[in-house]
Amino acid sequence: MVISKTPLRCSFFGGGTDFKDYYENSKFGYGSVISTALGMYVYITVNKNFDGKIRLCYAGNELADHVDEVRHNIIREALKMTGIHRGIEIFYSADIPLSGAGIGLASSSALAVGVLNALHAYKGEYVTAAQLAKEACEIEIHKLGQQIGVQDQYAVSCGGLKRYRFYADGSVSASPVICRRSVQTQLEQNLMLFFTGITRDSRQILKEQTQSIEQKRQMLDSLTETVDRCYEHLADGTIDAWGKELDQAWQVKKQLAGGISNPCIDEMYEKAKQAGAAGGKILGAGGGGFLLLYVHKEQQQAVRSVLKGYREVSFQFEPEGSRIIFAD
Repeated sequence: MVISKTPLRCSFFGGGTDFKDYYENSKFGYGSVISTALGMYVYITVNKNFDGKIRLCYAGNELADHVDEVRHNIIREALKMTGIHRGIEIFYSADIPLSGAGIGLASSSALAVGVLNALHAYKGEYVTAAQLAKEACEIEIHKLGQQIGVQDQYAVSCGGLKRYRFYADGSVSASPVICRRSVQTQLEQNLMLFFTGITRDSRQILKEQTQSIEQKRQMLDSLTETVDRCYEHLADGTIDAWGKELDQAWQVKKQLAGGISNPCIDEMYEKAKQAGAAGGKILGAGGGGFLLLYVHKEQQQAVRSVLKGYREVSFQFEPEGSRIIFAD
């Protein structure tokens, strides 16, 4: 039996610049994001199945004679990629509801990375975080044709608070954000996370965003520049600048595609700002999911009051990426 544990992620800056159509032609030579892994996890348990069938247990249950009969697309492709065609059980659980796709925490990529990690370990194979991310991208983008970027796979594979750069030649660098521990602690304490109550299929938003990259290149360039500024803000200890930068980047992001925001999100955001939030953003593609806010501790109770109809979710940064926590 093997169990993998893979964190979800929070992306702060640079979302949209991790699309191939942007970073392959970027004037900087790369796209870039800053994100952190979160202390919320996807767990994958893999075990041999005595009768030779493939048994899956997640929000639904499956029993298949062969990998080609598996309905769950990510698990099916992960089995094929690792060369396992029958005789296995896979159980999928998470700290968020299994039906919570489209909430902006990269749960689908965490599933892909976590399944791959567990299957490789089941076969006695060690693979690096970079290789897990690359294989997850191959499954989600190339095998399944999803119009998504590549930041999520690397964020959940590598873990930690990092700046990622996606280069035109397909290589990816992951640089830890170097700052004093007290600065990172203060950043964590100044962040609040609220669930909008809206789950959405992000495919249409991402499709529109992908198709309009050339027209929106100048906006994406500005988001790439924001990443480097915010990287330096943490190094310098000037973290209050993150509130203003989040607000400015959110105004840009809303212009990348229709549906990224909506009246409900706009109302939540404006109420939070009036109560003292310096800035924020919707995590992921937009349209719903989680609203991240930068709020000084003395204003946080006021923000909670104006958003009392929405669930606040506590979280911590996670220094590690996907890992094997049990193998026997």
